Amino acid sequence: MELKDLFKFNNGKTSFIFVGGKGGVGKTSVSAATAIWLANQGKKTLIVSTDPAHSLSDSLETYIGPNPKLISENLYGVEIDPEMAVERQQAELNSKKSIANPEQMMGLDLLGEQMDLASSSPGADEAAAFEIFLQVMTTNEYDVVVFDTAPTGHTLRLLSFPDLMDSWVGKMIKVKTKLGSVTSAFKNMIPFLGDENDPQSTAELEETKRKVDEAKKVLSDPERTSFKMIVIPEEMSIYESERAIESLNKFDMNVDSVIVNQVMPDIDDCEFCRSRHQIQQKRLSLIKQKFQDQLVAEIPLFKEEVKGTKKLEELGEVLYEGKQVDSVDKDAILL
Repeated sequence: MELKDLFKFNNGKTSFIFVGGKGGVGKTSVSAATAIWLANQGKKTLIVSTDPAHSLSDSLETYIGPNPKLISENLYGVEIDPEMAVERQQAELNSKKSIANPEQMMGLDLLGEQMDLASSSPGADEAAAFEIFLQVMTTNEYDVVVFDTAPTGHTLRLLSFPDLMDSWVGKMIKVKTKLGSVTSAFKNMIPFLGDENDPQSTAELEETKRKVDEAKKVLSDPERTSFKMIVIPEEMSIYESERAIESLNKFDMNVDSVIVNQVMPDIDDCEFCRSRHQIQQKRLSLIKQKFQDQLVAEIPLFKEEVKGTKKLEELGEVLYEGKQVDSVDKDAILL
């Protein structure tokens, strides 16, 4: 089986590909190359960067921004901006506070409970990423969505978001019931709380819970969602990826492949190169041993930085079409 054979598409339903791994292993390059290759195959593709570093714009050499932007034929991109999300949430909260009256300050113990609940809600970057996931999941506007994720820890928090959100919405419903008759006093101050007798408010919470439950099903559905782990042939990357896959398995995430980046060629007349090659071969054996349940693919160390559409297209052809490219030579390494 080849790497491209792992792609699964459902007529009328969006497929999702998450690309992750340790920081500095080439996630953004692989994500962008994958999205470009899929777009070139005629698939309407959206690439979403959840990494606050905004490296996707740098990789594609074009500004993308926080709203979906057409990059090329069939290819759209969006970079989540956590700071903008925080500012938007803060502005909404300030707006609600500005219209509160003294009577609405009663019951501070209940308000404190609610504020504690709000402070335990998901982070702005994960919230923004999940919001986009919900949108593209329900609209099915794209054939495939590629998520260029932040380093491993952030990614695991993003994937734990549905469970956290499910619990959070459930608590919101309980708090709303507990507040009872004083709910109306706080409805202009506490987001999502609404009025005790307002069926629309409760319906909105229930609808949010329904969407979260659906998202959990989609994320754990191997026919619609997959995760590609990017590693480099170094022990720290290998062991962190192994732990990450164990965590992903707890979310029932389908990790279908491990892509090994920056693989050194065997250069006879370069002692340093030969030494690095031999070490990497040992690491590649370890990778194949540890990730027997995944398809293992390799990307050679390119002579030049993989940046810009042309180079990313070349990387996609290496990954998904088996194209051979010129890798580094000893002069490029020793310089």
